Amino acid sequence: LDPTLTRFREEVEHTVARIPAIGARAYSLGKDVKESMKALIVPGMLFEELGFAYVGVVDGHDMKALRVALRQALDTRRPVVVHVRTIKGKGYNPAEERPSEFHGTPPFHLGNGELASETKGTTFTQAFGQALVREARDDARVVAITAAMTQGTGLEAFEREFPQRLYDVGIAEEHAVVFAAGLALGGLKPVVAVYSTFLQRAFDMLIQDVALQDLPIVFAVDRAGLVGDDGPTHHGAFDLSYLRMIPGMVVMAPSSQEDLQHMLHTALVWDRPVAIRYPRGFAVPFVAAQELEVLPLGEARVLQEGEGVALVGVGTGVGLCQAAAALLHAEGLHPTVVDARFVKPLDTGLLDRLVETHDRIVTVEENVLSGGFGSAVAEYLAPGGMPVTMMGLPDAFVQHGTRAQLLANVSLTAEAVAEAALRSRSGAIPAR
Repeated sequence: LDPTLTRFREEVEHTVARIPAIGARAYSLGKDVKESMKALIVPGMLFEELGFAYVGVVDGHDMKALRVALRQALDTRRPVVVHVRTIKGKGYNPAEERPSEFHGTPPFHLGNGELASETKGTTFTQAFGQALVREARDDARVVAITAAMTQGTGLEAFEREFPQRLYDVGIAEEHAVVFAAGLALGGLKPVVAVYSTFLQRAFDMLIQDVALQDLPIVFAVDRAGLVGDDGPTHHGAFDLSYLRMIPGMVVMAPSSQEDLQHMLHTALVWDRPVAIRYPRGFAVPFVAAQELEVLPLGEARVLQEGEGVALVGVGTGVGLCQAAAALLHAEGLHPTVVDARFVKPLDTGLLDRLVETHDRIVTVEENVLSGGFGSAVAEYLAPGGMPVTMMGLPDAFVQHGTRAQLLANVSLTAEAVAEAALRSRSGAIPAR
């Protein structure tokens, strides 16, 4: 795509088109012949049909060729697609041989590419994958859908055992949700495994194609909460808020891998859309539930009976509430600790009982406060005037760092929860 040649060609075409009597027909015929020939041998015809100029294919490892291509693109007077082809991990054999493993890595040994320290235990992602395989063995209607994230969402084992029941739609979360809707209408039980931050792309489809038709689709929402060094583009900070507002959507958050198994089993039994959100990491020994339970819809569980203040957590917030309760014992307080399990619907019966027997409530979640779990609790309790202290992510984009660093930065620690419980004796509702 040389700019000088392009301008010359455009001027010739314009001149031919103005020839009296035959100009328009000659121009049209010449254009048809040219496009037909290009379609046979040029890879960029799709883009040119859409009105783009096309430069490529360029070797992405050839700096001289890249500079030439980019200069051509800059000199072109219409939208341009520059098609560059690279090899993932070019120049480092372990990465070239195992590209998917090097998409994003913790510290590793340069000599062989092996991780510097093996993670002992099972992450929530891996636990989900194992639980899904178990469900698929018992029900042939269970299928999995991923948007180019088979490994990232823990579906490798599922793919090995049920290769014909895993659908990778590519980097197209919107299509993944619509595709799941079609499968559900056809009688299957689709499970869409997706990162929280990427499910946002399909928000309209969640409403138009799933919720409006009340379709039985399970959304396995991975990387919910703070993900660490990937930073603000990858934190799962908003899913509780944008899922909670959708009519008919059930939203659950497990506090343990065992609970995740029960929630997935429950979601596949219910004939309605369900989202299960769980965090990155949290490696612990995996224990398969002996008997899978169908959880009662919208029912929380009390982990520790107490008095005065109730610490109500959801997901990772439950562990913080338990740790904070241990700290409060030293201060002479004996709080009630609740695992909400459900963000929607809320266990309003339990909340009513807490209002009758407690002075104040502290909610803890790894989601923005705006529209999240604490917001739902506060909305329900507002008419009665019960003080609710909400702890969660701030109204800001959380930056890069380790999970531990970031949680400390946003005051989501056991110490901060305990401090909030002590402060809430005054009835204040701090904004975090």
